[in-house]
Amino acid sequence: MKKHFITNLALLIFLNLLIKPIWFFGIEVGVQNQVGEEVYGFYFSLFNFAFILNMFLDAGINNYNNRAIARDSRVLKGHLAAIIPLKLSLSLIYAGVVLVSGKILGYSHEQFQMLWILVLNQFLASFILYFRTNISGLQLYRTDSLLSVLDRSLMILFTGLLLWGNISSKPFQIEWFVYAQTLSYTLTLITSAAIVRFRSGSFFQFFSLSASLKILRASYPFALLILLMALFNRVDSVMLERMLENGREQAGIYAQSFRIFEAATQFSLLFAMLLLPMFSRMIQLKQDVNELVRTALPLLMVAGLSVATIAYYYKFEIIDLLYHSHTSYSSSVFGILMIGYLFVSISYLYGTLLTANHNLRQLNMVAGTTVVINIGLNLLLIPKYQAMGAAISSLVSQAFYGIVQVFLSIRLLKIPANKDILIKLAGFLVVNLLAGYLSRLLPGWIPGLLLLAVSCTGSAFLLGLFRPSALKEIFRN
Repeated sequence: MKKHFITNLALLIFLNLLIKPIWFFGIEVGVQNQVGEEVYGFYFSLFNFAFILNMFLDAGINNYNNRAIARDSRVLKGHLAAIIPLKLSLSLIYAGVVLVSGKILGYSHEQFQMLWILVLNQFLASFILYFRTNISGLQLYRTDSLLSVLDRSLMILFTGLLLWGNISSKPFQIEWFVYAQTLSYTLTLITSAAIVRFRSGSFFQFFSLSASLKILRASYPFALLILLMALFNRVDSVMLERMLENGREQAGIYAQSFRIFEAATQFSLLFAMLLLPMFSRMIQLKQDVNELVRTALPLLMVAGLSVATIAYYYKFEIIDLLYHSHTSYSSSVFGILMIGYLFVSISYLYGTLLTANHNLRQLNMVAGTTVVINIGLNLLLIPKYQAMGAAISSLVSQAFYGIVQVFLSIRLLKIPANKDILIKLAGFLVVNLLAGYLSRLLPGWIPGLLLLAVSCTGSAFLLGLFRPSALKEIFRN
């Protein structure tokens, strides 16, 4: 299983490192620089609003389906017959919830015009993810890896043409960005559906209401967890836009840092996508999951600590390189927000393990508490500190959520604390905090950043967190 994890993770990381940086730092940054912070903040807060309510569209079905098919691929046809009609029905509920919630929040006609397209995009994205859960559940990781970058690849093509292709004499409109997403999602959905259709034989079995309701009852704990996680991860920008007079501008400033934070979390998300079906299968077969934990933990934590350290020491230079305005204030927001990436990395490992073990009641209790902490801190800090207050709220929330999951995993699954790895990680942090301080003494920030990056990589090998001999042994076996 370790070899399976490493080889497919390598492909997944390669494809995502090829595509995702172009998307985040080329296309999204290009769009925001073209339209400005206020217009982008208008889009960003609406996107997150639609994303938070996505739970009513997904209802936890995707995570439940991935776990179920990984354990027994024979349920694929039955699940397709029950889930596809169910998700179509849920899309109507989702649209209704968005409409009512938008009215309650006082959204304008202009905001609703964009919101409906974003709702359509969430519908398409949800179906893409659903079909991908079938593909990864069948252990077709290479196919799923290719699909994971297909939508972004198409968006890069379409949005890049609109940004720099001189197709129109008009200035770039934020609506064009949204429409490019719609087209890309549509083409990706058709491709993923065709692959699942080929593997399953048919989508069109007799629809069973009882089967759909059974799946809905089984998946609702996943749905609640998704809603709660979306709230404490995404509600910041919505609260900024609604609570402040200059809310759109502050949401746009927050988006500058959150974009990089989200780009970093994609690396950890890749682990979770591979780990969930693997953990599920190992638990089903009563295998020792700590072996896989010990493979993933150093990789995730080294990445989390490295990114947080580099972002802390070079926050202004990174933001100034990417954006045209508000760079001084935005860099302070960025420095705080990126520390939270360390705890996101922890969460994607131990939260995935708890999900695979079906400890959803405990996860939902922790996530619910995290939502209370996040919203409470936002209400307290946003009026005074604006985007900085939202960043502090996010950091505290991510730290609480990630650390509690570690203790839950140790207690509920009886896995070791892996103290030897934790001691090495503490040494890694001390070494690179010192290296970061020394790197600032060099003339020019680029040599200093490169020195810190080399220090992070080299110390990971020297401390045995990355072990080439172990990787060679995995491939040899």
